[in-house]
Amino acid sequence: MSDKSVRVRFAPSPTGPLHMGGVRTALYNYLFAKKHNGTFIIRIEDTDQNRFVEGAEEYILEALKWCGITPDEGQGVGGDYGPYKQSERKEMYKPYAEQLVKNGKAYYAFDTGEDLDKMRKQAQQMKMPNWQYNSVTRSSMQNSLTLPEDEVQKRLENGDPYVIRFKMPRNEDVRFEDKIRGWVVVNTNNLDDKVLYKSDGMPTYHLANIVDDHTMKITHVIRGEEWLPSAPLHVLLYEAFEWDAPTFAHCPLLLRPDGNGKLSKRDGDRLGFPVFPIDWIAADGEKYSGYREKGYLPGAFINMLAFLGWNPGTTQEIFSLEQMIEAFSLERVSKAGAKFDADKTNWFQQQYLRAESPTTLAKMLREKTGSELQNVADAYLEQACVLMKERATFVEDIYTEGKYLFENPTEFDAKTVAKKWNELAEELMLEWSNKLEALNTFDAENIEKSFKAFLEEKEQKIGKVLPAFRLVLTGKGMGPSMFEIAALLGKEESLSRMKNNIPTIKGLKA
Repeated sequence: MSDKSVRVRFAPSPTGPLHMGGVRTALYNYLFAKKHNGTFIIRIEDTDQNRFVEGAEEYILEALKWCGITPDEGQGVGGDYGPYKQSERKEMYKPYAEQLVKNGKAYYAFDTGEDLDKMRKQAQQMKMPNWQYNSVTRSSMQNSLTLPEDEVQKRLENGDPYVIRFKMPRNEDVRFEDKIRGWVVVNTNNLDDKVLYKSDGMPTYHLANIVDDHTMKITHVIRGEEWLPSAPLHVLLYEAFEWDAPTFAHCPLLLRPDGNGKLSKRDGDRLGFPVFPIDWIAADGEKYSGYREKGYLPGAFINMLAFLGWNPGTTQEIFSLEQMIEAFSLERVSKAGAKFDADKTNWFQQQYLRAESPTTLAKMLREKTGSELQNVADAYLEQACVLMKERATFVEDIYTEGKYLFENPTEFDAKTVAKKWNELAEELMLEWSNKLEALNTFDAENIEKSFKAFLEEKEQKIGKVLPAFRLVLTGKGMGPSMFEIAALLGKEESLSRMKNNIPTIKGLKA
C-alpha cells in the first residue's frame, strides 16, 4: 500500500460531549494520516437515534477545531464520499443487509420484545443468566431459519416488524492482527447473532460502520479498546461481503490517576480536573468543565494527550503538532491502560505558556482580565508577562500572582512580616530607599549592583535585607528577581511604595 492511499476516520456518536479519550483517538488518527500523507476523515455515527443528544455534533466539531485536529474530509468539510452522517446515508444500508440474507450470512428475525424477555427469564430460571441469541438458541426463535419460507415471505409482505441478524458461524476461530495488540483470536461460540438492521429502518453500528468504512475506502481503523470485542464480528462481516478488511489498531484505555478503572465522564470535576476539551452544559443544566475554559492552551492539551498511551522512544516530551506527526507510529502505542496525571498536565501547560511570546501573553491576559488592565501600556504588560510567566500555570496567574506589578499592595505576607521585619529591617529599608533615589540609571543591572554594594557597606547578608525589600515593594515573601521588579515598577513608583509601605508594615508588627 502506498502512503498516499492511507485513509483513516474518526467516527464519534453524537450521544453527548466528546470525552478526552475520544479526542486522543481523533489525534492518533490525525497523526497517522499526516505521517503517511494520507486523508483524515470525520464521520458522525448517529444510527442510535434514541441516544441522540441535541448539540453534541456541534460540540464535537468545535472541540476538534479548538484542538487543531483538522479534517481533510467529512462532516462540516465535505468530500467525494459523503454524506458523512449516517442518518443521511440511511437508504443505502438495507440493500447490504439483504445481500447478506440472500447469501446465507444473515437472517430475518421476527421475535418481539416480549419473546426475547420470555427467553431471558426462562434462561435465568435455568441458572443461565447471560442468555444470548446465538447459533444454539436461534433454532427455537421466530426467524427465517426456523420458519417455512412461505411464512417468512408472508410476514415480510404484511409488513411485520423484523430485524436482520448476522448468522454467527459455530465454533470457528476468528483471527486478525491488531497493529497495537498483535494477533487476536476469538472463538465464535463466544459471540452472539448481532442485529445488523433494526425494525425502525436504521442499521446498527456494526453494519453501518462496515459499509461506510468500505465505501469510504478506509485503510486503517484506529479506535478505542472498548471496540475490541466488536472486532471479530467486523472481521466476519468483511469476509461475508468478500471485502478486504482494513488494518485494525485498538488504543489503550485512559485510566483514573490511581489506575483504578477507566477515566469516566463523571470523574473530572469530582476529582478536580476536566475530562472534556471544552465546556459542556447538559440538558438538565449541569455543567461539565473543559480544558479550554479552564485556561489550558490547545497545544499543551494535545501534547499531554499524545503521551497517554504513546511515547516517541526518546526523552523528548515537548512536541509541536508537526513534530508529533514526524515521530508518531502505532508500533509505539502501548497495550496497557494509560493513567491520567493532572500534575503532568499542568506541567505541559506551564511549558507551553512559557514558550508563548510576550505579545501573545499580553493579549491573552487582557482578554482574561477584561477592564482591569485597560490602562496598562502594552510594553509594560509584555514585560510583566516575561517577569511572571515562569511562576504561572495559566495566563491569569500572571495577574493574580503579580498583582503588585499593577497596583500597590494592600496586604503583606504575615510569615515574612513575623520572621523578617524588625527595627533593623526598617532602618535598612529607609537607607536603601536613599540609595535607590540616588541612582541615575534605574535598571535591573544597576539596582542589583547598588544593592550588593549596600550589603557590603552595612556588612549584612542578603537574607537579612532582600526579603524586607520584597515585602515593601510587593507584599510577598517570594517571587521573581527583585531587581527586575523594581526596574519594571520604575524609580518613582518604587520610592513611593517604600515611603508609604514601611510605616504600614511597622504598624502590622506593633
